[in-house]
Amino acid sequence: GVGWAMLASGCGGAASAAPLARAGVTEGVPVESLATVTACVVRPEQTEGPFFIDERLERSDIRADPVDGALSPGLPLTLTLLLARVSAAQCLPLAGALVDIWHCDALGRYSDVDDPHAATIGHRFLRGFQTSDARGTVRFTTIFPGWYRGRTVHIHIKVRTGLGTPARREFTSQLYFADALTDHVHGQAPYAAVGRRRMRNGDDGIFRDGGEQLVLAPTTTPTGLEATFGIGMVGI
Repeated sequence: GVGWAMLASGCGGAASAAPLARAGVTEGVPVESLATVTACVVRPEQTEGPFFIDERLERSDIRADPVDGALSPGLPLTLTLLLARVSAAQCLPLAGALVDIWHCDALGRYSDVDDPHAATIGHRFLRGFQTSDARGTVRFTTIFPGWYRGRTVHIHIKVRTGLGTPARREFTSQLYFADALTDHVHGQAPYAAVGRRRMRNGDDGIFRDGGEQLVLAPTTTPTGLEATFGIGMVGI
């Protein structure tokens, strides 16, 4: 196996998102924890991209390919998302929402797509969904994403409520990492095998449209990284 070097001091901290006003949250709304405050930050939507597939693959650990059980190699990442419904009057945990995440592997490949550079039809690695609990929380185990031409490093997220009803709502966005953190991780195997990435956050047109509000700030664990991120949504 590959031994992962611990991240340099301050590398994870470089990923901190810029402070944001808690839009729509009024005084007097009960706040039970710091996590609740974080979830009440309203985040921007971003484009879905071409690779969402409604696999309905319910699982927390998305690293394995259900076809053969093979794990996608890479630095383990535990991602906890705190979801909240924000209005002008209150901010409440969003329970019962379907939350999908998906992203490319360490070599820049998405699963279950007909890509001329890496056809992966029938495989379903690095895809899955969880249903948010009463506190609006979902947790995934995955890997730090790789890169592919034309984009900076990112994770896709889709939140859906009221499926099959007239009240159906959807929120789609992307999550990012600080360039310094990505450079550190991608300097190690298996990421290094594909060479230095060609696009950084500031060069990515999608990132420039609100991406600074969607940057994860992971901390190190004995086995990899973990990150918690709050997503406040309006109109869902």
